[in-house]
Amino acid sequence: MRDAYHDELNTLTDRLVEMTRLVRSAMSRATTALLDSDLHLAESVISQDEEVNRLYAEVETSIYEVMATQQPVAIDLRTVISALRMAADLERMGDLAEHIAKIARLRHPTSAIPASLRDIILEMGQIAERLITKTGTCIATRDVELSKELEADDDAMDKLHRRLFRILLSPDWKYGVEAAIDITLAGRYYERYADHAVRVAHDVVYLVTGSRQES
Repeated sequence: MRDAYHDELNTLTDRLVEMTRLVRSAMSRATTALLDSDLHLAESVISQDEEVNRLYAEVETSIYEVMATQQPVAIDLRTVISALRMAADLERMGDLAEHIAKIARLRHPTSAIPASLRDIILEMGQIAERLITKTGTCIATRDVELSKELEADDDAMDKLHRRLFRILLSPDWKYGVEAAIDITLAGRYYERYADHAVRVAHDVVYLVTGSRQES
């Protein structure tokens, strides 16, 4: 019985790692769709978000069953609590990638991103992918030291987010209100994606050490 119980806890970790893989792919494709006005990629991100939602539901159901039947304590209790929080953040990250894809779909066949801002959005997408890649490794290995690296990546994302706002508020802005709204939303989605990745890393630290980092 205990072997089956711990197998179930290991399965939770596997599902979480799979969720990181899915939301990384979603963000990669969403960024390409946004920059290149690729309708096919945008639609694939939107339709495949259901797979992330399915895994989240599986994690949630499994956790409630474990808590009801096994009444976990100590490290096992931290494992299931952390897994539930991680799954919720990862599910939200999938939603944020989907939102970016919807901007691309809305503006197709033109790109929602002016040429002068493409490099910033591309870098935000790259940071987002780097964050979620490290997040998956943190979950799989419970590497507390690696989790600290996400803070620096998040700072880089915040810096780019602020840079976008300075450009949008500049008197030299010449792309109109519609583009300003699209870029404001996209920038916010990337910034929030990074924040959720850091929150997952904080939960890894809590799982391992029993103490929480400040968000």
